[in-house]
Amino acid sequence: MTGTTHPTPSLQSVRALDWLNFFVANVQTGFGPFIASYLASHKWTQGEIGLALSVGTISAMVSQVPGGAAVDALRNKKAAAAWAIIAIILSAVLLASSPTVVPVMAAEVFHGFASCMLVPAMAALALALVGRQNLGDRLGRNARWASIGSAVAAGLMGLCGEYVSPRAVFWLTAALALPALVALAMIEYDKHANAPKPLKSSKAAQATPADDSRETILDLLRDKRMLTFAGCVVLFHLSNAAMLNLAAGEVTAGMGDNVQLVIAACIIVPQAIVALMSPWVGRTAQHWGRRPVLILGFSALPLRALLFAAVGNPYFLVPVQMLDGLSAAVFGVMLPLIAADVAGGKGRYNLCIGLFGLSAGIGATLSTALAGFVADHFGNTVSFLGLAAAGAAAVLMVWLVMPETRDALEDETVGDKTA
Repeated sequence: MTGTTHPTPSLQSVRALDWLNFFVANVQTGFGPFIASYLASHKWTQGEIGLALSVGTISAMVSQVPGGAAVDALRNKKAAAAWAIIAIILSAVLLASSPTVVPVMAAEVFHGFASCMLVPAMAALALALVGRQNLGDRLGRNARWASIGSAVAAGLMGLCGEYVSPRAVFWLTAALALPALVALAMIEYDKHANAPKPLKSSKAAQATPADDSRETILDLLRDKRMLTFAGCVVLFHLSNAAMLNLAAGEVTAGMGDNVQLVIAACIIVPQAIVALMSPWVGRTAQHWGRRPVLILGFSALPLRALLFAAVGNPYFLVPVQMLDGLSAAVFGVMLPLIAADVAGGKGRYNLCIGLFGLSAGIGATLSTALAGFVADHFGNTVSFLGLAAAGAAAVLMVWLVMPETRDALEDETVGDKTA
């Protein structure tokens, strides 16, 4: 099976992948702002919270590239996803066991390593089920189900945190991982679907030797499209990663009641936007190209940070989070789609996702650490202004430097028709 054929997945597999995205998003929601609120309620400072979150992002960062390469090498993508989900269950149990340094740091490390396997494994399953021509629509559908899962989980976790205890959020997180394993077991796919094919386009032939269709990591690192988008990813996460965590810590410190419910609402609102917009993002990126969609989504970052800096009432944070839905919908669909453009037909799809994940880890690590430090020493407003500056730089880089990557798929399609 080549990268441009049109697989016909079974209805069971399509729906199982929907539910897998739903339940995995359930689980990952527990590792977002709820951690910041949980630790803040146990007297952790913003700097200490930022350090703990950075441990997780560093763990993911150092394992992104080997994780992506491992998923490329494995025919059984389901096994990689299963082990990652089990590791995430262990992380949630560690967090629930004690809000002290050792369990929290261990949980962040396990979660960081697990996520670097889970993301490319799920992307590989999507590519194997539908092929590259239909990948944009499938990624949009993935993001829709994931956003619905995140919204449902945020509501459940907010209620648990408010009416049971903040610790109950992480027991719920572990429990929600179990149906994800059931959904994963129901997916059936062609294990040869991601095999590399001979390179036919003139551009690809210049990038890779004609007798070897599988790119090496050095080939990818010489690809301008990969390097430019990796820089955009760094700036995106430098602006985005710490934003809601910083706001969650501020809300926890400034509110007496309803803290967990406000945090849950800050997650639910953008996820509703993601659910509505993601299929449109996937379709539009197929027709308009990648750059116009990226500019739209990235532009929401600096605006959101400036509004966080200006808004004093914690309840106003919820409508501001609508902008997060726009940027999350675009980024969630575009990262694996651009990875498919760059390396999807050359046997290095998951390695490319791993390199983008490494870029995200660098940006997120700097974001949480620097934002926490600046907030502790200069105040939250200055920290939000710094995040806004990083977001503006991301927009400029997409606008002025980022090439259009959709052409790669069109070239390969033409090459297949003329071969």
